[in-house]
Amino acid sequence: MIQRAAAITCAALLFGGAAHGLAAQAGEPVDRIVAVVGTTPILFSHVEERFYQNQNNPVAGVPKDAAGQMAYRRSLIDTLVNEELLYLQAIKDTTIQVTEQEVTETVDRVFANQRRQYKTTAEFEAEMRGIGFNSMDEYRRWLVDQQRKELYRERYETSLRQRGMLKDLAPTEKEVRAYYDAYATAGLLGVRPASVSLRQIIVTPQPTPAAKATAKALADSIIGELRKGADFAVAARRFGMDGTKETGGDLGFFRRGRMVREFEQAAFSLPVGVISNAVETPFGYHVIQVTRRQPTEVQARHILIIPEMDSTGALAAKVKVDAIAAALAKGASFDSLQRIYHDEAEERDIAGIYTDSLPPAYAAALAGVDSGKVSRTFFLPVSGDPLRTKWGIAKVTGRTAEGPLQFDVVRENIRGRLAKELGLRTFMADLRRRTFVDIRWP
Repeated sequence: MIQRAAAITCAALLFGGAAHGLAAQAGEPVDRIVAVVGTTPILFSHVEERFYQNQNNPVAGVPKDAAGQMAYRRSLIDTLVNEELLYLQAIKDTTIQVTEQEVTETVDRVFANQRRQYKTTAEFEAEMRGIGFNSMDEYRRWLVDQQRKELYRERYETSLRQRGMLKDLAPTEKEVRAYYDAYATAGLLGVRPASVSLRQIIVTPQPTPAAKATAKALADSIIGELRKGADFAVAARRFGMDGTKETGGDLGFFRRGRMVREFEQAAFSLPVGVISNAVETPFGYHVIQVTRRQPTEVQARHILIIPEMDSTGALAAKVKVDAIAAALAKGASFDSLQRIYHDEAEERDIAGIYTDSLPPAYAAALAGVDSGKVSRTFFLPVSGDPLRTKWGIAKVTGRTAEGPLQFDVVRENIRGRLAKELGLRTFMADLRRRTFVDIRWP
């Protein structure tokens, strides 16, 4: 609502004087009644104000020729009549409340935004006088009136929908397409950034068998103490090696598909309250306890013990990814190598990620790599633990250049917006049949 009020204000600032000038040049009075809604008049100056506002909006489709512009002005009368009809209905509805404080606060923001467009208050006041306002107080009263009506209309429309008196009407596919074409032609759909899709092989350093045995022994020891009655949260804070240690190992509720396979299988098979055996995953060894169970999800906590890593394991990961790159260069199957070497804790396929959102390592490795080609190797550092740095290589499976949003992407959004517009249009047609409306144009 604030944006709409600001747009109206801007139109008045930029075009109000020109509107009056056009009327005067045509030999017509500065203002006259062009329609009556109940007992409320719609003035010629209201039509001109909206006309010049819409000239700044490419989607509005203001014609360039004089005859077309006159017909367009006539269509604007219908718009203004409908707005007035909705407002008159809203103020009759005792459930619709708009406070003067709300109106004043919004007008204050709009007024301040407009004032910032001028270097001095004197320039601002001079512009207001130039478009027909005798004083800043008069201009402010106009803003207050516009904002009050807008708030009433919005709240009344919301109330109608909540009570089922205003229902959406499904548009045809042709109507949806026409709406998209109008906005796309005007460049108002926004720009879709360039994107890339890829498959990857991420190689993670592996601890030595001795390090894994030490970690499992610690996990088993913790399990023994917990089964004797030790406090799980206290143990998690003391021994846990991931971010959940600060909350006693709490993972909250999760559904299937959220955790790595080994962890998920254990968690969904454990009875509530039972302490698991050590569960090995790509992250290390987990001690798991399910605290609550629901039909499709469980609440659990865990203690993660991560085996120590040495330089041998770190170097082995780099050697392995280099070997994979060499095999790919000789024609080896990317899919086959991915099945053998990829760390399942990492995503296998990444679809349609915006190139300006790529992490630095990916952005550098994928720069200039065409669809169907393989990147150079890259590394993914682990903060605070350089020996756990992961190595990767990726195959680009598709690229999409920057451009307007495609129809398939925005179709459902447009369909929903049009459904609301069509429902309101039908409601307004019925309301006009029940209200005195007198059009006096030309």
